[in-house]
Amino acid sequence: QVQLVESGGGLVQAGGSLRLSCAASGRAFSSYAMGWFRQAPGKEREFVATISWSGGSADYADSVKGRFTISRDNAKNTVYLQMNSLKPEDTAVYYCAAHYGSTWPRSLNEYDYWGQGTQVTVSS
Repeated sequence: QVQLVESGGGLVQAGGSLRLSCAASGRAFSSYAMGWFRQAPGKEREFVATISWSGGSADYADSVKGRFTISRDNAKNTVYLQMNSLKPEDTAVYYCAAHYGSTWPRSLNEYDYWGQGTQVTVSS
């Protein structure tokens, strides 16, 4: 069992930055690939970024590539999402999720545990 708690969301102007954190408790955090997803009002939850268990590999949605960076600190059981050059269309609830295994998938269905989410609002 893994419990995930996101933090760091808030209100920011377009062009600004935020760093989201996701703290994990439970067993063997380093055995899990970690992902960030987001859900805007009236839309389906979508993939944002994912990182392998070691932190050596990452993957990004095209919409955030070059602006967002995912990283992790296995000693602190924490995964981060650095978001720069934010746009109003980035407004959403952001969720972190854990996937047990050696891959770092984009599909929501492959993630085993989810946090409660943190709101990010980008004003124009």
